[in-house]
Amino acid sequence: MSSGLLALLDDVTLIARAAAASLDDASAQAFKAGTKSAGVVIDDTAVTPSYVTGLAAQRELPIVARIARGSLINKLVILLPGALALSVLAPWAVQPILMLGGLFLCFEGAEKVHHWIAPAAHHKTETDISVAPQTPEAMERFEDRKVRSAVKTDLILSAEIMAITLSALPATSPIHTKAIALALVGLFITLLVYGAVALIVKADDAGVAMARSGSRIIAAAGRGLVRIMPGVLTVLATVGTLAMLWVGGGIVLHSLEVFGLAAPAHLLHDIAAAAGHAIPTVGGAIEWLLTALGSGLFGLGLGALLVPVVDKAVMPLVGLIRRD
Repeated sequence: MSSGLLALLDDVTLIARAAAASLDDASAQAFKAGTKSAGVVIDDTAVTPSYVTGLAAQRELPIVARIARGSLINKLVILLPGALALSVLAPWAVQPILMLGGLFLCFEGAEKVHHWIAPAAHHKTETDISVAPQTPEAMERFEDRKVRSAVKTDLILSAEIMAITLSALPATSPIHTKAIALALVGLFITLLVYGAVALIVKADDAGVAMARSGSRIIAAAGRGLVRIMPGVLTVLATVGTLAMLWVGGGIVLHSLEVFGLAAPAHLLHDIAAAAGHAIPTVGGAIEWLLTALGSGLFGLGLGALLVPVVDKAVMPLVGLIRRD
């Protein structure tokens, strides 16, 4: 009996070790893959605070929590099973889908740059609403519209994150390792993005509370926090846009290389490598910077070509389909 129990315990120990090794492997893969989603993460963090515009201060965190819950459903319930099914049934489709995501990032980034240059050419959207309704029923509908709009936007950004993550995982990884890695990336990024959003949207309130403090130093810090927050949001939005162009351009360049058109990616690599070799002391940093800059400029140029196509052809077609 005792030998049977020892054998059972030994088997349990082996299973536990295997599970721990699998989890460690998935965690390492999740970290490496998740870092490639940086551009989308920054943009998601920059976009989300606009969805609490016009809400009472006490409603901001509950709305952020509702959007975060919707984001988790997007990633873990909708996109994760789809990504796993795709990796098993049609792995060849991952790269084309990733390229479409890269094109979308280039389009979004270029459209935002165009908005900076010609803001009058862009119409206000629902997220620009700054005055909320006054009746409880209208306010509830207003909040529901905000949440639905934010979760729809998050679905697109989350799909890009999951596609980037899936493409970065080794093709030979077991299905359960991929599942764990995708789940870890989805969970971590959601907590990171919406934790940061919660801090951002409450920073003004914290600054006001500090400004009312009896301490002169704390009050001065609070007033400074209130003054700098608009600038922080502007910088965050700008960095998010630049990161979208960098990541999107890089994805498209790599995808073209996979599909046999390697010249653009090789040209950028050769230029960056030559500049890095010219100044060996900081060669690595220069090479990375020029690669990111070149990817961003390529993404901006590609996105600028896509903006009129989407505005003049794709969106009217989508409108016709919806009316039908």
